[in-house]
Amino acid sequence: MVWADEGLATRMAEPGSKPRRYGALELIQTVVDPGSWVGWDGPPAEVAAPGSAYAAELAEAAIRSGTDEAIITGEATLKGRRIAVVAGEFRFLAGSIGVVAAERIVLAFERAQREGLPVFAAPSSGGTRMQEGTLAFLGMVKISAAVSAFKEAGLPYVVYLRHPTTGGVFASWGSLGHVTVAEPGALVGFLGPRVFEALYGHPFPEGVQTSENLHEHGLIDAVLPVEGLRDIAHTTLNLLVAPREEHPEVFELPREPLPDIPAWESITRSRRAERPSVRALLKLGATDVIPLHGTNQGEYDPALMLALARFGGAACVVLGQNRRGQSVERPLTPSGLRAARRGIRLAHELKLPLVSVIDTAGAALSKEAEEGGLAGEIARCLSELVMLDAPTICVLLGEGTGGGALALLPADKVICAQHSWLSPLPPEGAAAILYRDPTRAPELAAAQGVRSVDLLNNGIVDRVVAEQPDAADEPEAFCRRLSHVLQYELAKLLTQDPQDRLAVRLARYRHLG
Repeated sequence: MVWADEGLATRMAEPGSKPRRYGALELIQTVVDPGSWVGWDGPPAEVAAPGSAYAAELAEAAIRSGTDEAIITGEATLKGRRIAVVAGEFRFLAGSIGVVAAERIVLAFERAQREGLPVFAAPSSGGTRMQEGTLAFLGMVKISAAVSAFKEAGLPYVVYLRHPTTGGVFASWGSLGHVTVAEPGALVGFLGPRVFEALYGHPFPEGVQTSENLHEHGLIDAVLPVEGLRDIAHTTLNLLVAPREEHPEVFELPREPLPDIPAWESITRSRRAERPSVRALLKLGATDVIPLHGTNQGEYDPALMLALARFGGAACVVLGQNRRGQSVERPLTPSGLRAARRGIRLAHELKLPLVSVIDTAGAALSKEAEEGGLAGEIARCLSELVMLDAPTICVLLGEGTGGGALALLPADKVICAQHSWLSPLPPEGAAAILYRDPTRAPELAAAQGVRSVDLLNNGIVDRVVAEQPDAADEPEAFCRRLSHVLQYELAKLLTQDPQDRLAVRLARYRHLG
């Protein structure tokens, strides 16, 4: 298993160290299986007039870099899996993208799409080739179109940003990956610092255009040296291509008898600090966990965890409200729901099953949340989950308060931990509204039907996972029981016809109540 703090993070370069920078061919040979590399590129077309200064630059660049262009494409196997590779060579005219390089990238994505291959891309570029001007600049449009068509076909795209990646490359195919990681200490940004200083007369602020800063702000998923790339790329691609593999077997799972426990007792237990979180569920109940980070659009909320993982034989996208990342001072924010929507998009593009996990005392109630579009993000999560064309499971793991909880609820199957609950407001707040007396919260919780047994009887959840007697006292055993239920339900959903599955989901919510 690869874990956010125990895997990727420990493989980052030590502060102050200078990581080794690899050329394109050297990087490829480090990542793929020995002897498996086969190039796809033909001789480059002539783009410079014979005898011109640009022709001399191209010839010199080829000698210096050992490649005939700034882009190398081809195929290889990675631990036996056939993949397509697109890599940039910075030593060839600063990795700049001209007409030939752009055409190579497009041809590689088109061929990978025809042959059903995932793409691993490793750009390193200063951007558009100035010697070829506007025509080269417009090449980024056709590259983006090819990448979009490739992704629309449901094929995985993994990006490794190398030092440096700037300009149009970062603003096109460098930012379109399903999963994106970067070299430690790499310069990654839109406007190159030398160009910025020439235009504005002063240096670009230090520490902004670095892979570490981009990770902190939720723009990339991890910072990883080349030495750790082979294993992570292999695990990630295994997860992303999972829908094309054989589906796991389905073994009937018996339902457990449930004791009649008062709602308030369950609410009290769900608030225990020791209760297992979504992180515990992944750590104890899943395998091949690849944490993702933030929205990929400049936002990160520790209250929402996003990951690729496998439960039994089924790979899936997991998005969950992390109780360890929430507090009264730092509740779930609109950016957390935008990260959840990234997970929904990922499940749609790759047809991966999606598992959402509800565990929140409520979303932020603040000026910032209102101005950040909280209500709209809840609405969009509901809409996108209801209509998602991939299998979906929701897990009610702990507290389930308000719109922040409801935003992750719609699913083909809803699983509920015994002491989890779902309510439009915290019971204390609801009692204050109805009775002007928060102490009547236990009475109101019982009347509202918030507990797991009531949710089951009302058709809101499909299965309750027992706690014996409290998940906080048996976290490992509970997470393994919940994992077994997830394996069972995922395996069943994967055997269903997608259109039939969606029709049943829509009918479920149409007739609820």
